[in-house]
Amino acid sequence: MASRDRKASRVTVLLALAMNALIAVAKVLAGVVSGSSAMLAEAAHSVADTVNEVFLLTSLRRSRRPPDSTHPFGYGAERFFWSLLAAIGIFVSGAVFSLYQAITALTGSGGSGEHSYVWSYAVLGVAFVAEGTSWVRSVVQLRREAGASHRTFFDHLRRSRDPTVKTVFSEDAAALLGIGIAATAIGLHQATGNRLWDALGAAMIAVLLTVVAIYLGRHNMALLTGQSADPRLRQELWTELMAVPEVDAVVELLTMHIGTDEILLATRLDLADGLSSDEIEDVSSQIEHQIAQRHPEVTQVFLDATRASWGERERAHRIASGAADW
Repeated sequence: MASRDRKASRVTVLLALAMNALIAVAKVLAGVVSGSSAMLAEAAHSVADTVNEVFLLTSLRRSRRPPDSTHPFGYGAERFFWSLLAAIGIFVSGAVFSLYQAITALTGSGGSGEHSYVWSYAVLGVAFVAEGTSWVRSVVQLRREAGASHRTFFDHLRRSRDPTVKTVFSEDAAALLGIGIAATAIGLHQATGNRLWDALGAAMIAVLLTVVAIYLGRHNMALLTGQSADPRLRQELWTELMAVPEVDAVVELLTMHIGTDEILLATRLDLADGLSSDEIEDVSSQIEHQIAQRHPEVTQVFLDATRASWGERERAHRIASGAADW
């Protein structure tokens, strides 16, 4: 499953890269010819998206490296790092340049471009088709993943720990909105002759890109700083451990994402009194095998046999029965 999702993500990113590279060139040419600040802002948007797809492809390749002595849990977290760079790229290359174009239009230091509207409309039309194709591809993949996880589309988009497809989806959605903003700004500029509309369009694109960059940046920062697994998975693990006859209480259960589809589990268990060392080893092996069968995404399991206090035992049983929160 993980290998198939990785391959699908690679295809999604490659398609996005091809589409963004094509329309970036077209938008730059149209922006230079027309002198439209909104069009130049959209050109910067597409250039930023193109560079970001390269970051995402790099993350897919580097995260596949096997564990070694310096990275015993593997390199899965590199996908979070490169996706964070992509979010920063959206802000620096897209939002900042778009804001610059807005200021340029307001101060009147740019060209009028009043004779070249047709170029802008033509390029925006082609860009809408290209961006839409890439966006639909990301939607199809997210819908398939959501179905496999028994979630709704938007619930999966919110809870998914895979930054690659989420980044492509967010970039393309922002690109389609940006195209609509640019087309409206150029149209109002043409109808009124007031360059203020062009500047307003560029400023709105800058705000849009800033929002997307903050959204993606916060998501990847959380994963890089040791975000836990989904609450539903944690509850399932807790319940399954409590169902083991030899386990009296789950004193503590800690999870952390070490990759998009790799989770580390560390848990302290209060085992039944009177178990021999051999029986403890058998129970531990049984638990690890059970977790591997039911939750293949939990790739690292650490069990610690300990003695719980009365309060810890009571809390464990209340959580398992749903009478208490985590």
